[in-house]
Amino acid sequence: MRAEYDFSKMRARRNPYAKRLKKPVTIRLGDDVIDYFKSMADKMGVPYQNLINLYLRDCVQSHRKVEWVAH
Repeated sequence: MRAEYDFSKMRARRNPYAKRLKKPVTIRLGDDVIDYFKSMADKMGVPYQNLINLYLRDCVQSHRKVEWVAH
């Protein structure tokens, strides 16, 4: 490998995968919700955060709406 490379002639370009990147967020979830997804994730062999993301993505793609009943 060369000690020095000349990048001065290279053109910048956008990251083609930028739309697929995940954004870290802080969210407060109940212990029961976390335990549920962790249990399912263990059975499926995937990280629980990925499973939550897959579930939420399915909600988005199917335009699922939350039914809120005020008491």
